[in-house]
Amino acid sequence: MRVTQSLDQTQFLASISVLESGINQTQNQLSSGLQFTTASQNPTAAGAVNNFQQALAQSQQYATNATSAQSNLNTEDNALSQVQTQLQALRTLALEANSGTLTNSNRSAIATQAVQIQNSLLALANTQNGNGEFIFSGFADQTQPFTLSATGATYNGDQGQRQVQIAAGQTVADGDNGDTVFNQIKTGNGTFAVTAAAGNSGSGIVGATTVSNPAAYDGGTYSISFTAPGAYQVTKGGTVVTSGTYTDGGTIAFNGVQVTLSGTPAAGDSFTLAPSTDQSLFTTVKNLVSALQAGVTSPSSSTSLNNSVNTAINNIDQALTQTSNVRASVGGRLNSITTQQSVATSQQTQLQQSISNLQSLDFASAISTLDQQNTTLSAALQAFSQTQGLSLFKFL
Repeated sequence: MRVTQSLDQTQFLASISVLESGINQTQNQLSSGLQFTTASQNPTAAGAVNNFQQALAQSQQYATNATSAQSNLNTEDNALSQVQTQLQALRTLALEANSGTLTNSNRSAIATQAVQIQNSLLALANTQNGNGEFIFSGFADQTQPFTLSATGATYNGDQGQRQVQIAAGQTVADGDNGDTVFNQIKTGNGTFAVTAAAGNSGSGIVGATTVSNPAAYDGGTYSISFTAPGAYQVTKGGTVVTSGTYTDGGTIAFNGVQVTLSGTPAAGDSFTLAPSTDQSLFTTVKNLVSALQAGVTSPSSSTSLNNSVNTAINNIDQALTQTSNVRASVGGRLNSITTQQSVATSQQTQLQQSISNLQSLDFASAISTLDQQNTTLSAALQAFSQTQGLSLFKFL
């Protein structure tokens, strides 16, 4: 094969192009701080980096979701804490209103304070988060959940509870709908409620009510009626369950339940024991306000007021229990989020480290390589220059 000067030059230029390409790649590595910027430069490592980056992006999205849910739940917890404060204040007013020394003017003033508390509770039930969403509206977060009505307040939201994914296979509810929090509150002691008949003429007042034996209580509705002062009978559907004598402050017990009464019921007075039902917190406040505003005009109306106030206190206690249970649930969800955030932080650190190990550049090694490449290129150019000047005619 005949080696011509033209072929020699072509081969040299090809070699120079390879050297310059290597230098350019090293310079790009130093500029970007990465070992490779395209998959073709290192297909295996690039594939692994892509997988790690996808996992990292997913973990970061979960973290964003968790932060959002955490913010909403903190807003809810703060609102419920204030609701409990208002309920405690309302309970104190109810206890004050039960005093026999108050005048109707005093009770009217207490009713005015109760109305103010009602307005505060309504505002809290209509709490919005930082995005302007109503936190107690369920899925209908652009709809104000509660508006005042003649019986208390109307719920305008839905029954939804938004679930937010905070990890693979793990979701958390970022709120509670207002119907659950404010409307589904059991009356009485949470199992049953005792109410005095509207036409009672005696001074019988319902006191403490308890379930002494849950297995014995059948959840039925009973009537406690007084056939004469101090004599009562309990019936269910017209059938006599038990009967006995009663003294002021005594307890009537039957079928696993106990009812304490005070005062002296008159003959013909009756009380109904029925399973607890759901009642809105706002209805409880409204009923208390109405009872206070009605005032006392006779001994029987005084007894009626005492029974109404006692009923309100029981229902306020149930509302406090309900909000405490919801807050406990909120606290559990916040703990789950905090735990997952810690796990996510560790996971993201590991993923970022794995990406760095595969892709980040060893600057010292790259600089050394660039120096070697530049030296090689310089030597090649110098050698080619010298060989191009050689000719046999110089030696003749």
